[in-house]
Amino acid sequence: MSIEKIDVARFLELYSSIPVFDVRSPGEFSHASIPCAYSLPLFTDEERKIVGTAYKQDSREQAIKMGLDFFGVKMRKILEDVSSIVTPGNNNKSFTNAAVQAAHSKPPVIVHCWRGGMRSAGIAWLLDLYGFKVYTLSGGYKAFRKWVLHYLEQDHPLTILGGYTGSGKTEILHHLKSKGETIVDLEGIANHKGSAFGALGMPPQPSQEMFENKLAIDLYTARFSGKPIWIEDESQRIGHINIPRAFWQMMRSKPVSFVDIPFENRLEFIARTYGKQQKGELAAAITRIQKRLGPLETKTALGYLVEDNITESFRILLKYYDKLYTKGLANRPDTNKQITTIPCNNPGAAEAAEAVIGTKTKSYA
Repeated sequence: MSIEKIDVARFLELYSSIPVFDVRSPGEFSHASIPCAYSLPLFTDEERKIVGTAYKQDSREQAIKMGLDFFGVKMRKILEDVSSIVTPGNNNKSFTNAAVQAAHSKPPVIVHCWRGGMRSAGIAWLLDLYGFKVYTLSGGYKAFRKWVLHYLEQDHPLTILGGYTGSGKTEILHHLKSKGETIVDLEGIANHKGSAFGALGMPPQPSQEMFENKLAIDLYTARFSGKPIWIEDESQRIGHINIPRAFWQMMRSKPVSFVDIPFENRLEFIARTYGKQQKGELAAAITRIQKRLGPLETKTALGYLVEDNITESFRILLKYYDKLYTKGLANRPDTNKQITTIPCNNPGAAEAAEAVIGTKTKSYA
């Protein structure tokens, strides 16, 4: 028998090179999963409910019998689905454990369910029978989530990329990546650009749980570079996502490289970025912050929008966000000791990335 139980530490060692199959129901998977895992549900949502009810109201044995009724007719398709995914060129991972694969007729795979119980055991048995080397995650997804929450509370070697709204921080972040620096893109993970306008043109946001899973995996992967991890300065909330409080507080304690770009340049950049969006969506975004913006400024900004004067509408909004960001800087611990100002003219520019690489913290004037 080639089924081996592994803990989360061993799972993380194998994660980058072996396909992971999540055998929980589609509903469980769609809410949140281990990033890059493939959905291979043993039961549909309705079937899971039926089996679970039988387990609670009748017996474990009765639940197993009912589960087998559902499982039996799916065995062939499950084998075909897994075989298709592990075929080289059909997946997003390359197999690096040649010794393991050489000892089996099929490549190695990792299987998990919610708690490492009967669902993963059933699929593991089938795949093992077919010739796969099978690893099962002890404690299942629940154990992985426990690791995520603990990992996000730890200290990480972060350097914060700061700058007022319209500085093109995300673009600068990816210029840093192209120059060999290590980054974690919070807004990319959250599918949101951070402001009231951040959802425009973006795909739906993940669940809070999925955001945390992706963040933990990205941080874990980034640590292998041995370099500081660049991460964009953010408020604790990104759209409907909350950066976990312990992690956000740690961010607030880290050095900041503040890209200082003139107001008019940022205004032109942000008007160009969001000006192509539909007026109705822009108006709705302005309305969402009307309590903080104030009735007069809200009315004026909406009026400019109706007149197709995007630049003047965003001038009002940018002044508001500048005040908000300045307040956030002032509330940062030991502010004067940890912020390095880097003058730059062009938002999102590659030269801004070059300027921030290797900078040392100095007093912020």
